[in-house]
Amino acid sequence: ISDSMKQVKDDLITNVIDRDKVSAAQTPQLFHFQAIAPLYVNPAHETATDDASIAMAAGLNVATISGARSLMKLTYEEDFTILESLSRLDGNGQNTGSMMDIRLGNGFDVHRFGDMPGPITLCGISVESEYGLTAHSDGDVGLHALCDALFGALADGDIGSHFPPSDDKWKDADSATFLSYAVDRCHKAGASIMHLDLTLICEYPKITPHRDAMRVRIAEITGLEIGRIAVKATTSEGLGFTGRREGIAAQATASICYNVAVSS
Repeated sequence: ISDSMKQVKDDLITNVIDRDKVSAAQTPQLFHFQAIAPLYVNPAHETATDDASIAMAAGLNVATISGARSLMKLTYEEDFTILESLSRLDGNGQNTGSMMDIRLGNGFDVHRFGDMPGPITLCGISVESEYGLTAHSDGDVGLHALCDALFGALADGDIGSHFPPSDDKWKDADSATFLSYAVDRCHKAGASIMHLDLTLICEYPKITPHRDAMRVRIAEITGLEIGRIAVKATTSEGLGFTGRREGIAAQATASICYNVAVSS
């Protein structure tokens, strides 16, 4: 204990206690269940404040191990305010003035089938298709939706503002380059990507046989664990342009987490 210890009565100090002879007991405390549980039926110590008090009143020996001052006990409302302040300290005890910020972004993209033959590129892999997709780049509707989801979470424009279709530089470009760029934008902003969720909407081609390969490829591009990447597929029940097999749509959600400054 670092505080000076006093006995107080009616707001007056009546005695000074040698702090070298006392210790503060932390919780939780560890006991064999069979030994401690029966003592709560009729405790010998009616004013016990912890398990150790009840055990000692029943004649049990209680040993100690070293604790840590950082494991503060949360009892009063102000304790939580103190804990929140401590959570903002870095390893050197400096206040970072930051807190966790989680954001979500949505992305949506569409590409139509053209007259050229397939295959097509979806989620970074080649998929057999009778017709190819019409696009300025490689037409990877899945990766484009993921890019916009990440840009949306960052409030950082959209894929068209970063890779304008009017720029011949991106003609027939590999969309993996776009997604890698979006991931890098997250890292430069101090954000960690938590989860990517993609849904492909089409009648053709069938997505399920390729889903795992798509997840693996997205994991390779983003550096995420595959358990943080979801790829799903659905049809539009024959309705609309996807139902008529005129193209493929994709929608994506990205969740990111990063620290932001808190105004004093």
